[in-house]
Amino acid sequence: MYLEIVTPEATLFSGEVNSVSVPGLYGSFEMLNNHAPIVSLLQEGVIILRGVNTKDRFSDLFQKQSEGVLSLKINSGTVECNQNKVVVLAD
Repeated sequence: MYLEIVTPEATLFSGEVNSVSVPGLYGSFEMLNNHAPIVSLLQEGVIILRGVNTKDRFSDLFQKQSEGVLSLKINSGTVECNQNKVVVLAD
């Protein structure tokens, strides 16, 4: 699926991933290919990207967890998933 992580300053990530986990208001949840459409608020926590194959210009903001797995700490935000495209608007 295609993922974009956008902040007020810049687009931090855009590319294909296998899955993404986000810190929802009522607990973390994960989105995979063909996930049902969803819009949710996010709380302070960590976004985890799995199946990452790209080097992004903002790679210094991400923590490498293991091969192909990155994490990014956020303060809050929103996420929308629709038709295998996930957009995270984060602070």
